[in-house]
Amino acid sequence: MKKMLTLLLALAMVLGLAACGGGDKPAGNTGDSAPADTSAPADNGAGDTGTDTPALTTVEEGKLHMSTNAAFPPYEMTTDAGGFEGIDIEVAQAIAGKLGLELVVDDMGFDAALTAVQTGQSDIAMAGITVNEERQQVMDFSDSYATGVQVVIVKEDSPIQTVDDLSNAQMIGCQKATTGYIYCSDTPENGGYGEDHVTAYETGALAVMALVNGQVDAVVIDNEPAKSFVAANEGLKILDTEFAVEDYAIGFAKGNAALLEAVNAAMAELKADGT
Repeated sequence: MKKMLTLLLALAMVLGLAACGGGDKPAGNTGDSAPADTSAPADNGAGDTGTDTPALTTVEEGKLHMSTNAAFPPYEMTTDAGGFEGIDIEVAQAIAGKLGLELVVDDMGFDAALTAVQTGQSDIAMAGITVNEERQQVMDFSDSYATGVQVVIVKEDSPIQTVDDLSNAQMIGCQKATTGYIYCSDTPENGGYGEDHVTAYETGALAVMALVNGQVDAVVIDNEPAKSFVAANEGLKILDTEFAVEDYAIGFAKGNAALLEAVNAAMAELKADGT
């Protein structure tokens, strides 16, 4: 009897120590390396989010791949040293830090950046992306992290002085695949100007250069990049009237709920603490 009691006490101590040892680790982060089989989810956990987040599956274990178009100042742009900087880059870096992942920036065309996340080549897409019904059919989106305003850039002596005057423009320049292009190229019945009156450019900078060279009469683009382009090109101005107001969000592949929830939780903490 005495020997049995001793064994029971020893077993209780072992179980108690095991429970204490596992209590300090966040859920989903076992500290073990992921299996070599690439079909297994990367055991990344939830970093500092403090939430019970399922194990995250990312394109590359331990990393968060962000597809973007780094020609959209001040949201994303290249540095003289060949790196990347901007609002979206900093937001993505902060989120990756919360999730315990290393951020990898994949620079490409804007429409390619959207396609990359849809086809699983990147984990997230961030490039001043506006949420609209068409994109929601092929992508999932995070909570909004910024408000974007579409504006119109013209030459200072342009007869186009208000958004209403755009209907008189012979040609409007926009960045390819952006909501500015979608709005402007739509039919007049839907509030657009028709594809015949819109030219799509690979980047906003090329659209603005076309304006400077007289190839287009106006450029429709987001307000913050517009400020940068006008500051860099003498003789241009932004119309006082807003063209459209939109929400920016992070794009995900359809159905990647675990990563979407983890990113939203990280963003909520970053908003709450003022980051």
